Amino acid sequence: MPKSVTYDSNSKDLFKISRFGVQFFLDCPRCFYLKNKLGISQIPQIPFTLNNAVNDLLVNEFDIYRKKHEPHPYMIENNIDAIPYDHEKINDWRNNKRGVVYEDHDRGFHLYGAIDDVWINTKTNQLIIADYKATSKLDEVSLDADWQISYKNQVEFYQWLMRKNGFDVQDESYFVYCNGNKTEERFDNTLTFRISLLSHVGNGHWIEPTLDKIKDCLESEKIPPYTDGCKHCNYVKTNFDLYKKLIKEK
Repeated sequence: MPKSVTYDSNSKDLFKISRFGVQFFLDCPRCFYLKNKLGISQIPQIPFTLNNAVNDLLVNEFDIYRKKHEPHPYMIENNIDAIPYDHEKINDWRNNKRGVVYEDHDRGFHLYGAIDDVWINTKTNQLIIADYKATSKLDEVSLDADWQISYKNQVEFYQWLMRKNGFDVQDESYFVYCNGNKTEERFDNTLTFRISLLSHVGNGHWIEPTLDKIKDCLESEKIPPYTDGCKHCNYVKTNFDLYKKLIKEK
């Protein structure tokens, strides 16, 4: 059975770690440790409800073609030989509380991730991981920014999970990237988007070593050092140093 509270090395239950949790560790081992070992969470972030709405609408639209076993027009326009994959577990895979699951008994982890979509290559019968993204910028969207490594890690982790479940998954994945047009003269209760399909050839070589590092981190009794570039670490360290200075002055 998975366990979703703080890590206990003596527990016989599997410790639950999501795809986001793995990225959380990559971004900052210290913050990951504080949350998962000591139960100290960061301040919750404001949800991107508009992005979520775009995601839900894309799910609904792709499901129309899933039921018909036909390619979505985006696939046809981009010469992608695929159709949405019709599988009995598709709704579980897309559910944030369930997702695609792999029980790693060697490390004691219940690993999971909620995918946006799975397609199937009509020529090779390999599965294709697809992810939906929404933004609004004047420039054309791309995957070139340094911070977008998390997007690539995301789909690579999904590929890894699906392969651990016995599926044949192709290396190339796709991002359905929706770029909101904010240059229209009028709103008229309508937000239009420019849609791009961006491909990424995944390489999950980093996943197994990262899981080993996560295991070592959780087993350690030593808090990892502050992470350069982590906004939360910088905030805590700055304010803690200020607090110590104020106490000393008193």
